[in-house]
Amino acid sequence: MGQNTKHTYIPSKHFVSAATIVINEQNEILLIRGPLRGWEMPGGIVEEGESLKDAAIRETVEESGIEVEIIKFCGVFQNVKKSICNTLFLAKPIGGKLTTSQESLEVGFFPIEQALKMITIDNFRQRVEYCLDSSRQPFYVEF
Repeated sequence: MGQNTKHTYIPSKHFVSAATIVINEQNEILLIRGPLRGWEMPGGIVEEGESLKDAAIRETVEESGIEVEIIKFCGVFQNVKKSICNTLFLAKPIGGKLTTSQESLEVGFFPIEQALKMITIDNFRQRVEYCLDSSRQPFYVEF
């Protein structure tokens, strides 16, 4: 009567990342220049057992040397084809010093207008713009 079918568990292939838009008292934004994507905001993949907020803080310190305090959650950009959810936070620097890493060839604070011109990947620029515009928050963008 019917076949005995086995169900195999396939782990999910979704990735969740957390990034920060760090604004200092001079209204400058923190950017890192990675080896592959050029200038962007610090961020990376959330580790198992780690909160989004903690991942955003950790990645910012690892990539830039800057310790931050999260001010607020801004929203999500979802890359549907690649199954990546990018969560974005607004933050302010509270310590540390600008330091490069394997993931960042250069780091620095830049005036917002200049920073937006330095970011060459369109949806990265859009993420910064959305995080700087509180009328758009919280946002959920699929691409």
